[in-house]
Amino acid sequence: MAPKVLVSDKLSETAVQIFRDRGIDVDFEPGLGKDKDRLLEVIGQYDGLAIRSATKVSDKVLAAADNLKVIGRAGIGVDNVDIPAASSKGVIVMNTPFGNSITTAEHAVAMMFAVARQIPAASASTHAGKWEKSKFMGVELTGKTLGVVGAGNIGSIVIERARGLKMKVAAYDPFLSEERATELGCRKVELDELLSQSDFVTFHVPLTDKTRNILNRENIAKLKPSARIINCARGGLVDEAALAEAIQEGRVAGAAFDVFAEEPATDSPLFNLDNVVATPHLGAATTEAQENVALQVAEQMSDYLLTGAVTNALNMPSVTAEEAKVMGPWLKLSEHLGTFIGQMTDEPVEELNILFDGAVAEMNVAALQNAVVAGVMQAANPEVNMVSAPVMAKERGMDISRTTQEQTGVFEAYVKVTMKTAERQRSIAGTVFSDGKPRFIQIKGINIDAEVGEHMLYSTNEDRAGIIGTLGRVLGESGVNIANFTLGRSEKGRDAIALLYIDEKPSDEVLGRLRETGVFNDVRPLSFRVN
Repeated sequence: MAPKVLVSDKLSETAVQIFRDRGIDVDFEPGLGKDKDRLLEVIGQYDGLAIRSATKVSDKVLAAADNLKVIGRAGIGVDNVDIPAASSKGVIVMNTPFGNSITTAEHAVAMMFAVARQIPAASASTHAGKWEKSKFMGVELTGKTLGVVGAGNIGSIVIERARGLKMKVAAYDPFLSEERATELGCRKVELDELLSQSDFVTFHVPLTDKTRNILNRENIAKLKPSARIINCARGGLVDEAALAEAIQEGRVAGAAFDVFAEEPATDSPLFNLDNVVATPHLGAATTEAQENVALQVAEQMSDYLLTGAVTNALNMPSVTAEEAKVMGPWLKLSEHLGTFIGQMTDEPVEELNILFDGAVAEMNVAALQNAVVAGVMQAANPEVNMVSAPVMAKERGMDISRTTQEQTGVFEAYVKVTMKTAERQRSIAGTVFSDGKPRFIQIKGINIDAEVGEHMLYSTNEDRAGIIGTLGRVLGESGVNIANFTLGRSEKGRDAIALLYIDEKPSDEVLGRLRETGVFNDVRPLSFRVN
């Protein structure tokens, strides 16, 4: 059955056609997102939801979205999506962070020109029949210093444009390397130096707890009186009241804002001030950008629903289509290892370490880690997936770590999961053979070679004669067929294990008969999702 997607906001017909061309059943209902009751009524039918900013995906909507797997936002901002609720529900949230990068960067540069030459005020004056040529004295950009806060995708484009305008550029970004700064042609500086030296300051960072009011009253005091501030990133980065006060007192020359702390912005301390340019969040408002993000979100959602490829996800590691093909068996193995741990553990897991050895260490280990955690958590809740599992694990106080290392043994690659509880420590390792099938290769430090089946039986015992016969006899008498039988021991006469791949789930009666023999320390049925 083909996946089904709802497009609840206005998207281009070309984007909608992408879904159809990829074999996805799509309902195009622009405007539905504003009808909350109707959205709640129908959302349970869909595997995917494509939106812009009008549709509000609340926890209530997500609670009703029984089949939803992915939400795609055509654009960058996802303020209208309850991401924690989506993660808890196991729904991937994607955006399209690069589709409007050029448009937003160009708007920032345009706003810099506008405030430098007082273009909006001069235009309004001229339209009013005045000829106030001497009133609107501007400044050149050539030779001036532009301070760029945030040198990521959009910020780097602004830097390139500014260099083309013969401006000097200083950039503050904790993740900017000296090599990248040299490549962009800017100086990497700390925030205080940027504020004190810049003639123009432009912001290109997301709104987080660390960046909220990054230009506060204290930092505004570090600016030159001739400085002009541009914000086309996110409202809340600048203390608007403190900046308005500084402009009125002549401590800052001007500002150009496309975003505000409260939007729609019907009022702001910056409104109606001389040399303050304001636009209604137009950073992404070009025909090209709107088309680009619509096409991108359609492609991304289609890829995920059809191939499992994850691009630009905000609540799980991205996995490209190429990675999905190569990593598919390893993702399945990782889930199996976690599933084994989860089913073998009766008490809360306190610590989980995942070791990636050899070639697998070069893969997308963040995604593989999520698959392990999902397997562990599925023992308690089968509905858990790679998105919701890390959320649940964090809520339960599980400490998760991972280690990568070069090849250390006979296997080209393997994954080992070690679990600790208050009572015990347990480990299991596995690899993927050339046929693409996951195999268990070690349990509790005991080497084995076991194919993974939907129904399995695990037993532990003291190494002694007759174990194989006991297992075969009890299962045979009970009509349980054995597809694969694997044994292993630590050393002669010590700990031994058996892992059987059987055709059906063993009944409580069968398990009881095995335990009554008195030769086993533990007997457990195991189930794995092999398809």
